[in-house]
Order: sequence, then structure tokens, then C-alpha cells
Amino acid sequence: MQPLNIAIVHPNLGIGGAERLVVDTALALQNRGHRVHIYTLHHDAAHSFSETRDGTLDVRVVSSWFPSSVFGRMRILCTTLQVQSLARHVAADHTQYDVVFVDIVSAAIPLLKYAQAHILFYCHFPDLLLAPHETRLQRVYRAPFDLLERMTTGEADRVVVNSRFTQETFRRVFPTLPLPRVVHPALNCTAYDTLPNIEDPAVHVLRSTRRVVLSINRFERKKAVALAIDAVARLPRDVCLVVAGGWDSLVPENTEHLIELNAHARALGLSTRTIAPRSSDALALLPPDHCRVPTFIDTNILPDVDVLFVPSFTENQRNYLLSVARCVVYTPANEHLGIVPLEAMYSRVPVVAADSGGPRETVVHAKSGYLCEHDATDFADAISRVLAAPETQWREMGAYGRERVVQHFSLDAYAQNIEAVICDMLETPTSVSAVMGILLTLFIVCTSATLYLCATYL
Repeated sequence: MQPLNIAIVHPNLGIGGAERLVVDTALALQNRGHRVHIYTLHHDAAHSFSETRDGTLDVRVVSSWFPSSVFGRMRILCTTLQVQSLARHVAADHTQYDVVFVDIVSAAIPLLKYAQAHILFYCHFPDLLLAPHETRLQRVYRAPFDLLERMTTGEADRVVVNSRFTQETFRRVFPTLPLPRVVHPALNCTAYDTLPNIEDPAVHVLRSTRRVVLSINRFERKKAVALAIDAVARLPRDVCLVVAGGWDSLVPENTEHLIELNAHARALGLSTRTIAPRSSDALALLPPDHCRVPTFIDTNILPDVDVLFVPSFTENQRNYLLSVARCVVYTPANEHLGIVPLEAMYSRVPVVAADSGGPRETVVHAKSGYLCEHDATDFADAISRVLAAPETQWREMGAYGRERVVQHFSLDAYAQNIEAVICDMLETPTSVSAVMGILLTLFIVCTSATLYLCATYL
């Protein structure tokens, strides 16, 4: 295949599963000889993957004068306007792209048609199923955006999804669109082969004399991390639950939910500590039990706690935690796929996950871990089985998980699959309904704003 010019459009290039997919897609295509540029609205060097800041990947940050919200409201409207501003910038770029890879927000697709490139949309999960629709106001407000998603998703030249679970959901939500192909996300295994630097003070403060159970997730309510806390509360006090993951001081849900989880653990009688991100200038947003990472290694060992929170953890901290964990617990229900089980399995750590959604396609029950009902007692029993397993059985589970990741979820396998989709897509001329798509987008955005303002203030 001849080298292609490929643009990747992603709204916020922080730390999370979707962001990891974007980075791995860029690496996979770049390793195949293609020229890849990532366009984003926000990229914080202190809160991002190393490949996006060390020169490995070309990241281009586009400023937008649209706010992220209006007095804490109309976030989806503002996000839609922001990504369309980003799409306009990509379409106006002097580089002639052959392929534009889009994920998260399909509203960018109509404007990207002006780039005269084939559009590949990676659907993590239909957004209209993630947004609340409980109240009448929410349903009225969301209706235009739900329609916008249905229309703009169909504007892509090809759509792929991350799991068979998402594929089936896509079929139900978008029955008139072709069934998308499943392309499982990859794990960039080399990033997990690096031994942790134990001389790092940020690693030193994570040490525990207890057996470590690790939970890795963004600090979002839908990740159901409270379930892990409830499960550990049922275990003997020789276990330390480490709750680590993406946390951004600019995202209200992140800051609020960290405090909620901390309070929940304390209400159960568990001792807690929060490790403040080294770069954080928002200490006031952290729970009161937070402690800062010292500049140099402190010879005094911090006392053990039942739950240790590590918001916005570094890659070195991640690698250290995976190297000492006896079990990784993954709590989201009906997760689209979930990259964390793959990280754990490659690191030879057994996984305990919910028996629903993507983990059914990654975790092999009783071989690389256990799949459980979404219940604290069931999770606690499975964690106990992992912790009580003889060393030989524990190592066998770890070895099985690692081999499964290497065979089915490696970066090479992902590169082959995504390149095959691109080759097939390029054989068909790109659609030319850009004007209609843009008019539809503008109409729905304006209608949505009008409906929301009328429903709120009239």
C-alpha cells in the first residue's frame, strides 16, 4: 500500500481509553509508513500520553473561541460547535489528506467532507445512549442532537466499532446504516515492557506492605468504581485498593466524583489517602486527605491505608502499580470494550470484571480472570479467589492473559485490520453530500439552542 496522508480528529487529547486508541492508531499507521497528523482542541502536556509530547507523533492543537459550556449548561451544544470549528480548520489545511480518521463526535463529519478525503469513523458507542433522557426537558434538549448523530454518522465513508457488543448496539440504534466492521482496539505492548523507575518519588509514595488490588478508570460515575470499594470493604484488612486513573481539574465530574468516592470509602470505615498529581495547581479540588509527592524520596514510609486514590497518574506510576498488583478489578457495566483488562492481562495480572459488554470479548473466565455479576459480593468473592490462588495457578492465569493479548490485541494486529478497512474504503469514491450535511448540522444546532432556551427560560 502506498503511503497516505492521514489526519486524526479527536476533541480532547488527554488520558483515557479513547485517547489511547487515538494514539495507538497514529502509531500503527505511522509504523506502516503513512504520514499522520493529530488535530485536537486541547492537549495538556502534563495530562497526556508520552507519545503525544515527546515528538513521536505530530499533534496540532487548534484553538476555538466557543466555550465548553454556558454557565455550566449546554455542554453538548458547545462541544458540537467546537468540533465543527476543529473540522473547519482541518478542511482548510493546505495538506491534501487521503483519509480523515474521526472518533467520539460524528458532528465533525459534514464539514470534514470539504477536505476531499475519505472519512473513517471509529464508533466507541452511540452517544445518544450515553446521555440522560429521564426528564422531558432532557428529551427535548437531546432530540436534535440525537437526530444529528444519526444523520452525520451515515455521512462517513466507513464506520468501524470497537467490539461485537458495540456492533450489536449500533445495529439497533442505526438500523438503516450498514453494519460496521469490528476492529478491536490495540494495546501498544512496548509501552508496558518498560520497567518502572522505583527511584521516582511519585512511585515511592505508592508503596504498600499489603496485597494490592488495582482499579484503573477515569473518575467518572459511569465507571462504577464505588463497586470496587464496596467489594474490598468485604475483604480482610490486609488488602489495599488502589484507585488510579484519568483526572482533570477542568472537568467538574472528575473533581466531584473523586471526592464522592473518597467520602464513600470513609463512610464504610475504610482509611484513605489521595496522592496529589505533581503538576496539579488545583489542590483545593482534591479530598482533604491528599498529600503531595515530595521532590526527593522520603525515607519515611507512609502508613498503609485501605484505599489509595491516585488521580491523573503517570505512566511510570501505572507500570509500577501493574507490576505489584495481585488483581485488577474492572467495574463498568456494559462497557464498550475496555482497554484496562488488556493492560492487566499483558502485565500478567488476573482480571476481575463485570460479565457484560466488552470484557466478555477480552477476559476468558477462569483462565485470565473472572467475570462477575455487577454485585459487590460477587466481585469480592472473585477477588478473594484470585488472592487465595496458589502461586503456580496465579502465574498460569497471568501467562494465559498475556498470550491472549499478544495474539489478538497487539498493535500489529490492529494495524493490519485498520489498514484493510482503509484499503477497502479507498476503492469506493467518497460521497459528495457535504452541502446538505452542513445545512442539516447548522439547522439542528440552531434549533437545539432555541428549544433549550425556550424550555429553560419561558
